[in-house]
Amino acid sequence: MQSSSQKDFGSSHESDEEAAFMEKIQAEVKIEPDNWMPAGYRKSLIRQISQHAHSEIVGMLPEGNWVTRAPTFKRKLQLMAKIQDEAGHGLYLYCAAETLGADRDQEIARLHAGQAKYSSIFNYPTPSWADVGTIGWLVDGAAIVNQVVLQRTSYGPYARAMVRICKEESFHQRQGYELLLVMMKQGNEAQKAMVQDSINRFWWPVLMMFGPSDAQSPNSAQSMTWKIKRNSNDELRQRFIDQTIPQLEFLGCTAPDPDLKWNAERGHYDFGEIQWDEFYHVLEGNGPCNQERLDTRRQAFEEGSWVRQAAAAHARKEQEKNREAAHV
Repeated sequence: MQSSSQKDFGSSHESDEEAAFMEKIQAEVKIEPDNWMPAGYRKSLIRQISQHAHSEIVGMLPEGNWVTRAPTFKRKLQLMAKIQDEAGHGLYLYCAAETLGADRDQEIARLHAGQAKYSSIFNYPTPSWADVGTIGWLVDGAAIVNQVVLQRTSYGPYARAMVRICKEESFHQRQGYELLLVMMKQGNEAQKAMVQDSINRFWWPVLMMFGPSDAQSPNSAQSMTWKIKRNSNDELRQRFIDQTIPQLEFLGCTAPDPDLKWNAERGHYDFGEIQWDEFYHVLEGNGPCNQERLDTRRQAFEEGSWVRQAAAAHARKEQEKNREAAHV
């Protein structure tokens, strides 16, 4: 049994470590895997990074639906390359979570069991080819606004992973916008209507991607203190709208928001009320495609088990060869 003096020493030691940790945070010194960190900091990062990784992996599915139906060979190659990039992003992020002690297999199992969250936007259907462009432009555009600031997040491996991810996501955004621009400037009336319909369906769900106001988000205040997050959800949502509306106007389309207008006094666009009931409905697993997405992920995981087993067997053989060579 610990004496009171031992307990006091333990709490004092932890207090000193936490003070040193916060000094690093305030001085913008990155926290690395072998540094001391509060248990809550580690837990918050594992939750956020794993959700981010899940979003990249599940995000492959709405676009994968169009690989066999892309209108040209060029568009097929572009789409396949984009999906491959997203698989790579998931890999970077799972690796970053593992530096915190997370178990990748356990995190994926939680995803497949419906116990882990991913971005709500990927629970919406993609019934038209224009949706591929809208995902590239609007969805990845919103992701970039979120992720650019994560290049300055306080945890080193996460921040460094975001540098490459943001470069590739920026290319995806330009690629998506170019696809829509071709349809709007060179397409027929049906294709133009297809683009506008896609924007109408995705506009509000994209704004929900930033999450509710920080006052309604239980983890935001602490994440801001630890500099895991650098901006509030509302700040990022406003930044995205301000950047996107001029692009929307150049495209020749409109947002499905009658309250959207420039506010010269604020220097920002005003916009209408977001229907948060829909956001929480989808987040709870009741969106249009929640079940379909998880079913597809589970099936792909099961069908790919032989690849994982073969890779593990090859790795064991290589280790045995290396051990034998070391004893020669």
